[in-house]
Amino acid sequence: MAPLRFSANVSWLFPELPGLPARLRAAGKSGFKAAEIGWPYAETPEALARAAREAGLQLVLINTPPGDREKGENGLGAVPGKQAAFREGLEQAVLYAKALDCPRIHLMAGRVPQGADRAAVRGEMETVFLDNLRHAAEVLARENLVGLLEPINTRITDPQYFLDTPRQAAAILQKVGRPNLQLQMDIYHWQIMDGNLTGNIREFLPLVGHVQVAQVPGRGDPGSPGELNFPYLFQLLEDEGYKGFVGCEYQPQGDTVESLSWLRSYWDRRGHPQAGQ
Repeated sequence: MAPLRFSANVSWLFPELPGLPARLRAAGKSGFKAAEIGWPYAETPEALARAAREAGLQLVLINTPPGDREKGENGLGAVPGKQAAFREGLEQAVLYAKALDCPRIHLMAGRVPQGADRAAVRGEMETVFLDNLRHAAEVLARENLVGLLEPINTRITDPQYFLDTPRQAAAILQKVGRPNLQLQMDIYHWQIMDGNLTGNIREFLPLVGHVQVAQVPGRGDPGSPGELNFPYLFQLLEDEGYKGFVGCEYQPQGDTVESLSWLRSYWDRRGHPQAGQ
């Protein structure tokens, strides 16, 4: 069983450093071989590519643009009336992914419109999402890219988010039926919404193209106190043959390098694999 490959989510890690290029350099110095960025669009792709190259990092994941954050948007993929904006954002994400040699893009579903009843608009939003995902799959296939769907919990993080459970996401993937669309498993969100992590990981892992981790409920590092037994979960992922990346998307409590002691212990025990794609 090969050791897991970890990536630094520099939108979350190294908040003590200004700017994504500085965070990428810090990730490289901390031993990472891979990194991911939520929204890279405040920096030029050339600056990010240069920083990643100098740090010896492979960029493995970015998100589609969120839309207008001031208007409460957090992704547009399933939002009625925003199809053109989603597709424009997808084109921007593809440009960044190509410039960064990044093989995966998280296709953000977005929020139930303010004031709308979730149950009443669910069917319409799913129809919009399916149409946008079919379009995205074609666009991404031309560039040999993979699109990811991530359920985000609606109990703590984003009560209005449309896509909130692995089963909902898996059903949508089945309806779209495109091989270059996969599931993004953030264990933090899955635990909050469903629990049953062993069963869900075993059931849905064949659909998973990327994993992310944080402790529950505080969203701290995997070595911090909380509900989740990460040595068990990491062993489970290894035993189930997971070959993708595990993104460190958590809130460091204090210095980021100190918060990585759990990862250094893992590398000491299991070895430090090369990045690859």
